[in-house]
Amino acid sequence: MSGVKRNYDGSARRARAERVRGVLVDAAREMLLSEGYAATTIPRLADACGVSGESVYKRFAGKPALVRAVVAKALEGIGPVAAETRSDALATGDLATLLPGWATLAAEVTPRVAPILLLVHAAAAHDPELAVLAGELDDDRRARMTDNARRIAEAGHLPPDLTVERAADILWTYSSPQMYDLLVLRSGWDIDQYADFIATGMAAHLSPGARPASVADQRGIHRVDGRC
Repeated sequence: MSGVKRNYDGSARRARAERVRGVLVDAAREMLLSEGYAATTIPRLADACGVSGESVYKRFAGKPALVRAVVAKALEGIGPVAAETRSDALATGDLATLLPGWATLAAEVTPRVAPILLLVHAAAAHDPELAVLAGELDDDRRARMTDNARRIAEAGHLPPDLTVERAADILWTYSSPQMYDLLVLRSGWDIDQYADFIATGMAAHLSPGARPASVADQRGIHRVDGRC
């Protein structure tokens, strides 16, 4: 019986620890977005959540680690299955289905994560530790888009003149928080318009036979014709 009780007590403690961590991450997100990075301090977060500062530091080494946790939770999206897992489960056989699937996931995740990433980039100019985190988050997203580009290439979808690296550039751009900022936050597009733009843009650049003549090609034509 004592062994059963210890197992139960351990499970209860772990569950409580996870609940506290979730509360801290959610509160940190709200504080970051409403008050900014500088005003979001560990003591203030601890007070807001009714825990000690030591309790926060046991879970997060400092503010950059806390922000990383906020980003990680935002990237999970909505529902019991993380968005990245659902993305990996999308079949690569049909690009006309895969790209809208990615765009749909972007429309789910980006409103949650982009405001935090934009805040991180803005605050990084004044905080060396945060600048390191900003670089790491960029690298993480770039690595993810490179994996996606490689999946497309291995499925035989990339045009012959398009490398995996260039395809990763395209995916990295269309999934960027800056794209969301320009179209949704600044220009007032709704999320469906944003998702359609991403899907259409990715298809135009990545689909064999769907890409228009490049600007460089057009300039070459004009030079030959003597019009440029």
